[in-house]
Amino acid sequence: MIGIEWLKPAAFLGSILYAVIGVVIFWLCFVIVDKITPYDLWREIVEKQNQALALVVAAMCLGISIIVAAAIH
Repeated sequence: MIGIEWLKPAAFLGSILYAVIGVVIFWLCFVIVDKITPYDLWREIVEKQNQALALVVAAMCLGISIIVAAAIH
């Protein structure tokens, strides 16, 4: 029975814990990058519809996510 291992409580709770840790690390990295930039990223993207900045932030988010996932894995 392959595929039942992830239903074990220890494996399931470990996966949830690592997911939460990954989200928290990602959020902290995003906040740090937002503070480093000379303008408010959210206001630029949402209110001023800056699509170029949105693309750069999306690429940065993917990069941070890959790094966090590799570190946790």
